[in-house]
Amino acid sequence: MSTEAGSHVGPQARGETCRLLIRKEKGLSEILQFVVGGVEIGQQVVILAGPACLKDIARGLTESGLKTDAMLHSGRLVFLTAPNCLAELLRPSDPLQRSPLHRQATVMRWVTDWSWAYGNGHDAGAIREHQRRIHEFIRPFNAISMCTVHCEKVDRSNLLAMLVDHRRVAKLANVVRQAAAQA
Repeated sequence: MSTEAGSHVGPQARGETCRLLIRKEKGLSEILQFVVGGVEIGQQVVILAGPACLKDIARGLTESGLKTDAMLHSGRLVFLTAPNCLAELLRPSDPLQRSPLHRQATVMRWVTDWSWAYGNGHDAGAIREHQRRIHEFIRPFNAISMCTVHCEKVDRSNLLAMLVDHRRVAKLANVVRQAAAQA
């Protein structure tokens, strides 16, 4: 069983910037459907997650009949390992270094799994700041995005806090996008 907040079919759809999926079970079926959908129509798919989650997604894609290694090699699929990639992604050290992200693409799919952060007891304020910065980072890519988290024992108050935090972060990114469009 999973809980979904918001839906997102395109960057301008109903003013929403990202879909939040809180997974109560370990399965990755919703993430895999989202990723496969993007790969099948030729979009670049970027996944930012902890190492174990990336490994599980790669296995799931391979089991679905996709050639994960070939997609990673060609850049159609990009795995970013959290939390190590956050500092480099948000503040690249070498501006001449070629990014694995295709900025010229019309639409990109972006998945961010926050399980590594919530599961390790990171400060909620720090997680919100990372979420805000990631949403701000992907906004110029015109990305269809999904944030997800797996929580084995999420009580009602933590679940509501996650929903509110994500909505607030995504809304802030949307306000920034609208202000930039009006300028």
